[in-house]
Amino acid sequence: MPEWWVERGIGETRAALVEGGRIVESLVELDGGFRAGERVAARLGSIGQNGRNAIARTTEGREILLPSRPTGVSEGSALTVEITREAIPGHEPWKRPIGRTVDGSASSVPPLEARLGGRLLPFPPSPGDPLGEAGWSDLLAEAASGLVDFAGGRLRLFLTPAMTLIDVDGVLPPDELASAGAAAAGQAIRRLGIAGSIGIDLPTTRGKAARAAAAEELDRALRGTQFERTGVNGFGFVHLIRPRRRPSLLELYGEPVAAEARALLRRAGTAGFGPARLAAHPRVVALLGENLGWLEQLAVQRGGAVTLRPDEMLAISAGHVEPA
Repeated sequence: MPEWWVERGIGETRAALVEGGRIVESLVELDGGFRAGERVAARLGSIGQNGRNAIARTTEGREILLPSRPTGVSEGSALTVEITREAIPGHEPWKRPIGRTVDGSASSVPPLEARLGGRLLPFPPSPGDPLGEAGWSDLLAEAASGLVDFAGGRLRLFLTPAMTLIDVDGVLPPDELASAGAAAAGQAIRRLGIAGSIGIDLPTTRGKAARAAAAEELDRALRGTQFERTGVNGFGFVHLIRPRRRPSLLELYGEPVAAEARALLRRAGTAGFGPARLAAHPRVVALLGENLGWLEQLAVQRGGAVTLRPDEMLAISAGHVEPA
């Protein structure tokens, strides 16, 4: 039976749906952000334009986008806002949290393991590393590179302002590649937590039967999840819509320095005990230096002091743990 495993790390909480020892779904919640379903106290900061895209602001000055302007409410009025989509990392300011006004007072949401009905894993893990053994590092590598290999082919994943695009390519005959690629794309969508608008570009097949077979493989891979899709058209393109409540792992890597810093902290937490030095690209080191609380948590977990060593010869993703 599939089971959700939840791991509270440093800077983030990780969750993976594990079936047969393999991750089939995942999500990550960043510390300090609003949670989908959370209700927060705010005031209407801007009424937007033409009844759309109003802005609510909390007392700390954090902004929440309200796609529909609350009726009968003037600027400065108090509101309770329910978060319907968490913030999406990256450089687009309109990817703020999205919310809607509701009655009642502010309220938090239960811990992730309670919401998922999952099992909370100890961290640092001891003995072993269950989440790592299920493929967490491989999952992050797919998110960072946008490349997902499958037997006979490869997926290339691209983030665009409009949607996530998945291109299927490989060495199999077109009809076989379309079915195998559709199955792999559906699995990657679940595994990387991709939601919203999704386009999949399959190979052009010889007829309707092959397109129908590819669509069946896609449906099978996404069975048990919420989605709507079009048919596979004559050019091999299919469009999916999935409910979007939080960023995908791909979107978290829209801020690669922060994503790799958190990944390095997890590696350090699973790499033994005692003092340690984290060697990383200067941008990663700078971000860690700005978040001394993260390093203090890591020092407690390891039972020894943690220092940093910038190395401009290292790639952003090549940070590692050294003996202190």
